[in-house]
Amino acid sequence: MKSRPTACLVLSDGTIFYGKGFGKVGICTAELCFNTAMTGYQEIITDPSYAGQLITFTFPHIGNTGVNTQDNEALKPFAEGIIVKWDPTEPSNWRNTGHLSQWLMEKGLIGMGGVDTRRLTRAIRAQGAPNVTIAHNPDGEFDIEKMVLSARTSKGLEGSDLAVEVSHVEPYEWHEGRWNWPEGHTTVKKGEHKVVAIDYGAKRNILRCLTNSGCDVTVLPANSTLETILSHNPEGIFLSNGPGDPAATGEYSVPVIKGLLENNIPIFGICLGHQILALALGAETIKMNHGHHGANHPVKDIETGKVEITSMNHGFSVDSQTLPDNVIETHVSLFDGSNCGIRARDQNAFSVQYHPEASPGPQDSYHLFEKFTEQISKNKSNSPHTG
Repeated sequence: MKSRPTACLVLSDGTIFYGKGFGKVGICTAELCFNTAMTGYQEIITDPSYAGQLITFTFPHIGNTGVNTQDNEALKPFAEGIIVKWDPTEPSNWRNTGHLSQWLMEKGLIGMGGVDTRRLTRAIRAQGAPNVTIAHNPDGEFDIEKMVLSARTSKGLEGSDLAVEVSHVEPYEWHEGRWNWPEGHTTVKKGEHKVVAIDYGAKRNILRCLTNSGCDVTVLPANSTLETILSHNPEGIFLSNGPGDPAATGEYSVPVIKGLLENNIPIFGICLGHQILALALGAETIKMNHGHHGANHPVKDIETGKVEITSMNHGFSVDSQTLPDNVIETHVSLFDGSNCGIRARDQNAFSVQYHPEASPGPQDSYHLFEKFTEQISKNKSNSPHTG
């Protein structure tokens, strides 16, 4: 009885994985993806872009640095739970303020350890990101038939607008900067560029990067109207990351972005924001087989030939074959050739599929925030109302 599994994962094809449960006791159904990052699990779990998803980590040492109060990317986690190879150990890190297992329990997330994550990752690659049901029961009792049925009848993410579910419902100002030793996160003086960030599920570190780049940031809800956005007199527009199907979110966001483009306001998009900008410019998006999730993805800048190692988290992508003539493909993935960046030929807008804020991940692409502010400065200097 001591070795009896206390957690069970069932894929929609009936494949069963058993393991040891930790965190919340319960059951849930969600889409399953794998993440290849070797660090930053707290940032990953609290990334709003993971709403509606379970995460299996390919790196086995998850939980060994514990958790802390500074690395959350949102007010709460939006992932449904995590699956790891080895059970989280006692944390060993000077910034640690708690155990991952206890933190998951407090946040209401299911954890499952003792899983052959290599086999599970191969299953995800073979099937495409499957809908699955995970259960944690200390008694070791599982209704497999019911779990399989739940996985098979799950709607999944395709066609789902999740941005409105993770977005803040009220506008707010953001003044916090990037983490620095020894102060941690500090308040940044008001920036010279007035930027409206549309919150489709914005990560905190993206907002910090904007403030550190000289932006005075106002964050607005995902479903904000064009009139509301323009009432803030923005000099730049940032389109954030977020979860779900971009085509579904685009039903209300694309008309707004088209209106912003007509006003010639510089626009910078990341991840879901990149996809929504592409839709507004006339392209289409597609569901990927298993998506890109990790902090080690090589991306090539087609215009310069430079290769950057990037952080990614997306299950949909812009279909480069549908890009209209007025849109230039600027970046591609060196893993599969999928689109990773665009810019408009005749409008002041660009976007990337990956995460230049590096939370977690390398900082190769941080310069994109500076590119955004440079475009704002140039646009302001060319404005007939300047001075």
